Amino acid sequence: MKKSIWIFSIFLGIFLLNPAVASAAGGEVESIGATLPIFFCIPFLGMLLCIAICPLAAGEWWEKAKPFVVAFWSLAFIIPFAVFKGADVALEQVLDAVIGDYITFIILLFGLFCVTGNICFEGDLVGKPKLNVLLLLIGTLLSSWIGTTGASMVMIRPLIRANKWRHRRAHIIIFFIFLVSNMGGCLTPVGDPPLLMGFMWGVGFFWSLHILPIMLLNTVLLLGLFYFMDKRAYKRDVEDGDKPGKPKEKTPVHLTGGHNIIFLAMIVLAIILSGMLPDIVPFFGREVKIYGEVSLTVASIMESVVILLAAFLSFKTTKKEVRVSNNFTWGPISEVAVLFIGIFITMIPAILILEAKGSSLGITQPWQFFWCTGLLSSFLDNTPTYMVFFATAASLGLTDGSLIATSLGMIPQVILAAVSAGAVFMGAVTYIGNAPNFMVRSIAEENGINMPSFFKYIIWSVSCLFPVFLIDTILFFL
Repeated sequence: MKKSIWIFSIFLGIFLLNPAVASAAGGEVESIGATLPIFFCIPFLGMLLCIAICPLAAGEWWEKAKPFVVAFWSLAFIIPFAVFKGADVALEQVLDAVIGDYITFIILLFGLFCVTGNICFEGDLVGKPKLNVLLLLIGTLLSSWIGTTGASMVMIRPLIRANKWRHRRAHIIIFFIFLVSNMGGCLTPVGDPPLLMGFMWGVGFFWSLHILPIMLLNTVLLLGLFYFMDKRAYKRDVEDGDKPGKPKEKTPVHLTGGHNIIFLAMIVLAIILSGMLPDIVPFFGREVKIYGEVSLTVASIMESVVILLAAFLSFKTTKKEVRVSNNFTWGPISEVAVLFIGIFITMIPAILILEAKGSSLGITQPWQFFWCTGLLSSFLDNTPTYMVFFATAASLGLTDGSLIATSLGMIPQVILAAVSAGAVFMGAVTYIGNAPNFMVRSIAEENGINMPSFFKYIIWSVSCLFPVFLIDTILFFL
């Protein structure tokens, strides 16, 4: 992996510094997408197809070649883009995606992954349908307060341990992704990054509680469907002779590594303060220039430092035995780190085109905002997608209904709810819709659970989630 990173860096540096391709950027950065041909999105589609097909067609090769595939598709976008728009623009856009988005993204995931890996729920948990429903419900409720990634990493391992005696388990993990890794994060800015961006743009911290009725309805519908499916699967497992092993002595349910909740709170507090401090103390809003318009605020740098410190202290203060009990490995976070840097780079043209042309799409109704934001969030990063449609809603100048004052303008409450729900809920439609999806899948496969492929998972999500989203549309957004 290190070798491929060096090769990628050398090729990128040589190309961008070549005077033959370097040229001054023309026009404002925001206008780049207006003239960018759609074929620049081909590398992004290539990345998605590789993620979907390669694990099935060439599994062993894929495990070794991921970094090289990421480098190939990244260069397949960067080089033509540099020729078309100039090396300065290409470098600025790549740095913005990598430094401004990817690094802060992966540091947050890394911190949560490390801290939650040192928290272990132990005890006599037997994976019967009612217990599974309870664990899913607890995880869903936790997601808005410690983030979808935090809740996913805390709850996935107890759920897997409780069901390790069963053969039919993939559906349990799929519904876990639906509820804990996505829908549960809709109630606070801590829950999911798009809502944090809304908070930074003036939306009240507890405004997202307006989405509570939608979340409760969806949770009831999905848990009801899950209970029906899990009950059938449980009966078939028992009929096939699957039985939970009897422990030598009863062990009450307890928490090991509970002191790590302090470090989890550090991370959550760092996220909240990074959005609030720049408005309270101007120093934290100062920008540290990286290149061109690429910069980081002092608050975002401090957020990353606090997160890394929390991860370091968590490892220093927790016994190795806790991680052994959790079957903790670096595999899931490594896979996310490698694949998502390619996704962040290759989706640059899609985001630029969306930013330039989003307001001309003729989207004015709440149901349109819900589905457009949601479907794009299923494949693109949901934060910039949320930002585009948030800005689009603010630019419409609508005055009907209850309005929310934001730094970009007034937005009708129902449209803001549609944008927020679409960005958060429909991240569950694909494995790449939200980072915890991929991490949960990787942890499940490490523990011997045969998860559906990329396309089969989409069939699951469309079958189970789209009927729920249609109900949402009829009841809340029409």
